[in-house]
Amino acid sequence: MIERTFVIIKPDAVAAGHVGNILNRYEEAGFRPEAMELRTIDGEFADKHYAEHLERDYYPPLREFMTEGPLVAMILSGKDALLGVRELNGLTDPSKAAQGTIRADFGTSVRTNCVHASDSPESASSEIGLWFPGRA
Repeated sequence: MIERTFVIIKPDAVAAGHVGNILNRYEEAGFRPEAMELRTIDGEFADKHYAEHLERDYYPPLREFMTEGPLVAMILSGKDALLGVRELNGLTDPSKAAQGTIRADFGTSVRTNCVHASDSPESASSEIGLWFPGRA
């Protein structure tokens, strides 16, 4: 089934020059960008994106990291995109991610793990609506 998902190439991967390599992985797996934008977000926008994490002790450093520099936000579509993109990304902790996944190859820690992807159809719709109003 053709699905849409939301993906962020995080500031660590942008700063390290990995955007092209990561995008290439998605495209080689059959996922196509429908929308893509390089942007820097502020703390207020990060709070909206991570609303369910605001009270967690790990959130303040995550907020600081996500607002420290440019990131790439995108909508990807393709067959079984939600699960396929998450599998391609690998586990959140790069040291535990399977070899050949994006996080294993480009991530450096649980926080600086280079990518984010929606985890459900509901979060994809919500995140796409937040980041790309009118495209949800």
